[in-house]
Amino acid sequence: MRLHPTGKFDNHPTPSNVIEVRPLAAAMGAEICGIDVPDITDEQFAAVQAALFKHKMIYFRGQALTHADQEAFSLRFGAFAEDAYTSGVPGHKDVHPLIKEADDRSEMVFGEGWHTDSPFLPEPPSITILRSVEIPPYGGDTIWANSALAYKMLSDTYRRMIDGLKVHFSLRDVLAAAQGGAEQRDNPIGKLAATRGSAQLPEDLMRKIQGSIHPMVRTHPVTGEKALYVDSSYAVGIDGMTEEEASPILQFLGEHLVQHAFTCRLRWEPNMLVAWDNRLCVHQAFNDYQGYRREMYRTTVIGEVPA
Repeated sequence: MRLHPTGKFDNHPTPSNVIEVRPLAAAMGAEICGIDVPDITDEQFAAVQAALFKHKMIYFRGQALTHADQEAFSLRFGAFAEDAYTSGVPGHKDVHPLIKEADDRSEMVFGEGWHTDSPFLPEPPSITILRSVEIPPYGGDTIWANSALAYKMLSDTYRRMIDGLKVHFSLRDVLAAAQGGAEQRDNPIGKLAATRGSAQLPEDLMRKIQGSIHPMVRTHPVTGEKALYVDSSYAVGIDGMTEEEASPILQFLGEHLVQHAFTCRLRWEPNMLVAWDNRLCVHQAFNDYQGYRREMYRTTVIGEVPA
């Protein structure tokens, strides 16, 4: 399918006297200008949060932040979420390193494949905040897709068909991919790869493979906007359906969701801070910078049981 969502989504910024918002693409994404994140006021933060919910992904340039600065900004949105992959950096257990070293020749990189963050958890994170420190000279971009817009662009009949369905999310396939195509290293994917050949997996990992079941269409708890809640990395089935019945639906939605017209793409720079709402979009990273180092730090905000 190739759709052009004219009239279905307006990515123009809401006028504001306290921040400047510059849209990144027609479908989603926006740059927030005129703010030093450590000194953000309550009025500015309210405008930033509204921009996040509208544009689904927002980013700031020129933010040379410390781990503590990132923690403080993240906590403006809510308490920290459980991180499914790492235990944080020393002294900052909720700031999680996402680092790929220049000599890592893994075929798989953390964050590749279209996904929403950790939907296999009972309460997946609502918002993800990612800070760049060291960026390769080319490659390493991130792409997001607007899952609310993708839902709007389905036919009325298809929306009625899926509105009551529930998706089974699991770490199963990502674990298998890491075991098959990643080096054993001290990073999220490398730690999964280290389970290769294990006779028994850790209990915590088994919990994530067992996964969770969530609505295929979820409603944003603040704005009331509806969005597809499905992806091609963690969605392994549909509750109450056989694999043969579920597979065509998951494949169609996985492809529909990430059409170019629904996306935006960010070329990272050092000292960027990016935030996105996992309830309203999916994203993916690329393993296209072999031989170069990429250093990022992530925080996630506690979410709710999807409804």
